[in-house]
Amino acid sequence: MKKETVEINGYPVEVYSYNTIVLGTGAAGFNAADRLYQYGQTDIAIITENKNAGTSRNTGSDKQTYYKLTMSGDNPDSVAEMAQTLFEGGCVDGDTALCEAALSSQSFYKLVELGVPFPRNRYGEYVGYKTDHDPRTRATSVGPYTSKVMTECLEKAVSDKNITLHDKMQCIRVLTQNNRFYGILCLNLNSVDKSHRYVLFNAKNIIYATGGPAGMYADSAYPFGHYGASGLAFQAGVKGKNLTEWQYGLASVKPRWNVSGTYMQVIPRFVSTDEEGGDEREFLFDYFQDKYDLLSKVFLKGYQWPFDVRKIDGGSSIIDLLVYIETCLKGRRVFLDFRENPGKSEIDFSQLTDEARTYLERAGATFGTPYDRMVHMNQPAVDFYRNKGIDLENQMLEIALCAQHNNGGLSTDAWWQTNVEGFFAAGEVSGSHGIYRPGGTALNAGQVGAVRAAQYIARNRQGDSESTKEFLKVVEKEVEETIRLGESCITTEDNIDDMWKHTTKRMSQAGAAIRTEESIEKITKEVLTEINQFSALIKVKEEKQLRKVYRLFDILTSQYVYLSAMTDYVKHGGKSRGSALYSDKSGKKTYDFLPDIFNFTIDDGSKNNQIQEVLYQNKECICTWRQVRPLPMEDNFFETVWREYRENGNIV
Repeated sequence: MKKETVEINGYPVEVYSYNTIVLGTGAAGFNAADRLYQYGQTDIAIITENKNAGTSRNTGSDKQTYYKLTMSGDNPDSVAEMAQTLFEGGCVDGDTALCEAALSSQSFYKLVELGVPFPRNRYGEYVGYKTDHDPRTRATSVGPYTSKVMTECLEKAVSDKNITLHDKMQCIRVLTQNNRFYGILCLNLNSVDKSHRYVLFNAKNIIYATGGPAGMYADSAYPFGHYGASGLAFQAGVKGKNLTEWQYGLASVKPRWNVSGTYMQVIPRFVSTDEEGGDEREFLFDYFQDKYDLLSKVFLKGYQWPFDVRKIDGGSSIIDLLVYIETCLKGRRVFLDFRENPGKSEIDFSQLTDEARTYLERAGATFGTPYDRMVHMNQPAVDFYRNKGIDLENQMLEIALCAQHNNGGLSTDAWWQTNVEGFFAAGEVSGSHGIYRPGGTALNAGQVGAVRAAQYIARNRQGDSESTKEFLKVVEKEVEETIRLGESCITTEDNIDDMWKHTTKRMSQAGAAIRTEESIEKITKEVLTEINQFSALIKVKEEKQLRKVYRLFDILTSQYVYLSAMTDYVKHGGKSRGSALYSDKSGKKTYDFLPDIFNFTIDDGSKNNQIQEVLYQNKECICTWRQVRPLPMEDNFFETVWREYRENGNIV
């Protein structure tokens, strides 16, 4: 590490130089730093806006899943079969799928050794269960906080090695030239004066582990304090991939938490109110005449938590649409009420579908109120909300249809390097998933991506970064431009919170689970106008608000690129798939009571072997389509692999 101070735009700016920097302190970021050190690259630092924020540390679910190769019992499994499962999600590159399967055991056992308490039987087998889109029993969990425990254990491993961590550094520009990475510009959130406001990091490589672009949406299951930084990567010339593919689902608004599993299996009431909390009514009964058909669909939301267009007709995803109608179309609020049974009447459990009835009977939960059943089946699920100040025994829980995970992201090769030399991406920000994915694959993918990037850097990208003098020759213009952008917004007025609320709410209404071509095109133009007129539109009174200014610019850039991808998808004949319903006037109306906006056509799968990539250039989006990279079919003759391994570690 080298440290110097230079002057830019009249500001003294500290410049730190490393071989590699890791941006982000989630499970992927900490693992990337730990692996770099393990593989011999110790000229590294971790940079983060807030070490204790982010999705890995602050999110979870009823039972948060980690997906890996089967490690117990007599059920056959293999690397090839797991890779095939991942590949069959659609729009998935085969080489990354194979890597995620091949390294799943290594990554899992490292977490075990670091202290993550994954359950095993008395003979040492790490048992599993079946999750969604899973043909085996590859799922495991340590409870609601799997990723939190992972992050804490990985953080300790990094801390024990005394790896440098720069906290309270908000990245506000990724510095590149001619498709080569040079460094980043950060806003120092600890600074109270101009003399230390901006900090530069000069590096040969970056492992970008900033998580999904959560800040784009108002209705979000991502924790408060997590926003992502995909817009900065797009601005730097990094390509996006599969940006249309998300997971949306029902989640509580405050705190932000998936209401999957037991929260639905106990069959709560769904209550709608006006904005002030008045005019309370159980709106689901407006649409269903058969009470037990409705209750069985609510139960199924526990299994079928993500909104899935294939499960609207006859499945549980109709519940998601009805919540969307109340919140986004009618402007009302929706709550789960565990205090009384739906319809405020007793449930005849024998009238439920066989699947729901059998499950609840086996759980011994065919009695009482939803709250009674919750306490009986899953006390920790009750405790979670009580610890957050919500007593489900006495209070209703506000929910919405929320963005939960981006299956797409930044486009990478099989070493998790992007199209920009020296720029690697790991974790959710890396788009290694496609349309569908087994539950828990994101946690495995983040660990594997960190390993692959660290291996490649340690083997092939050693050496010092540019001298400070040469570094500044390349980046000074971008740095000055970025500083001017933020400081031009400092005035005697303040409208940034209103603008933030407006733009994120707009995205949740038109660019989330329900998409119409007209609405997407309309708000895409609005977002581009706001980007072009940003300095004139956005106003803050205080310099401490600069962090919001730069964050909002990143959010708008992300929105523009994602919306452009959606528009291009429709223009290429794309139809509804995964967690996105594209309104189609000539499509099917699954229920007569649904507005015409919900007419749709299921995608026929003909694009499952194609990947859409997006390049943001000169405030325009260039969308291209390519074939997925196939699953590698290697001749793994031992002597050949061993010889190659001795030569280069097979890191090529």
